[in-house]
Amino acid sequence: MRISTRARYALRMMLDIARNSEDGHPVSLADVAERTDLSRGYLEQLTAPLRNQRLLKGFPGKQGGYRLTRPADAITLRQIIEAAIGPVAILDCLEDPTTCLRAGDCECRIVYGLINEEIRSVLEAFTLEDLKDPRLKGELHGKLEARRREARH
Repeated sequence: MRISTRARYALRMMLDIARNSEDGHPVSLADVAERTDLSRGYLEQLTAPLRNQRLLKGFPGKQGGYRLTRPADAITLRQIIEAAIGPVAILDCLEDPTTCLRAGDCECRIVYGLINEEIRSVLEAFTLEDLKDPRLKGELHGKLEARRREARH
């Protein structure tokens, strides 16, 4: 499975907004575009699904822009990625068994499902807050290991 450009850019945009709207003021897409090296037009396309999933709120006007709808520690990476590209699935048959004639008796489907759940679990375990400070890399690894231990028990 590949994380698409659209998903990666949505994460970059949301992370920039999280970092730059801590004072509660909306962040303009022009400023996000400048800091992230993403085109404003592409960012505008990304805002619609993120607003539809109630992750972003838009504010019109000269001082307008976008702000997170809730704190950065309450928005998971999975929520952002799924808002941008839809459900995380390494194979179509995991979301819709009717897409594969062998889904009912596929010997490998259980393994594919486990891999998919691990990916979802990791994306669910991390929030925008976790990514805001690059010095937290070690803590992020610890959080992932704790999550894995919990899953085993």
